[in-house]
Amino acid sequence: MRTNDPASIRDLLDQAEVLADTYADYDTEAARQRVNAQANCPSSVAAASCAAGPGPEVPRPAAAHEQAARDLDLAVALIVDTPQAATALARLADDDRPDPEGAVVFAALLHLIGDHDGAQFWWQFAAGGGNRTAAFCLFLAHGRRAEFSDARHWRAQARRLTAPEGDTPAAAPARPLLPESIRHQLLTQCRSGSRPTLPARLEAVINRLPVDPDQDFGTIPRPVPTLTDDLPHGHGHGHAPSQG
Repeated sequence: MRTNDPASIRDLLDQAEVLADTYADYDTEAARQRVNAQANCPSSVAAASCAAGPGPEVPRPAAAHEQAARDLDLAVALIVDTPQAATALARLADDDRPDPEGAVVFAALLHLIGDHDGAQFWWQFAAGGGNRTAAFCLFLAHGRRAEFSDARHWRAQARRLTAPEGDTPAAAPARPLLPESIRHQLLTQCRSGSRPTLPARLEAVINRLPVDPDQDFGTIPRPVPTLTDDLPHGHGHGHAPSQG
């Protein structure tokens, strides 16, 4: 990834259709429009400066690692906004063989609470299972750390991996992973140039999860079968996390 060849999330999603292929029913263009809603800017990257109004100085272009960080934040906000996120996360905890799509969602939650090592662990797990979205997130995760050699590797992997074959089985209407107000807040934070974060009550749910030691990443949170129920969900503010 080079500064004069910015790998924006818009370009990569258009080229590799990463999120659209992983979540076949998800309208990524509609999500982009939500990110840019109420902002008179050509892109979400410039939204913060536009929201502040005209000024005497032209904002400097974002450095490559800054752009990668912003794009990863937006990718994570899009992932937890997908209708299939809760179902995928439940499969990760319940199935005998952990689900790569669920691992992508779980990693996104870890990223939102600032556990970048845990997020990288689960994205690598999902990428090892052939998930293109995970490889795409790893490309951005390494880019935000200015680890550009690793970033190029994962960008190539994201382009090389193919979407799952076969028809997608019919599923019951999806339950949102998080309340609409929180999902909107995450996208609004991305639009404004802020780092998207979960409310303290949701962060506490994730921080209570059991952890396992890993030689490369330290202590890694792992999901439990009750996680999707412990997270507030639906269209309102949700219920209090269960204590069991």
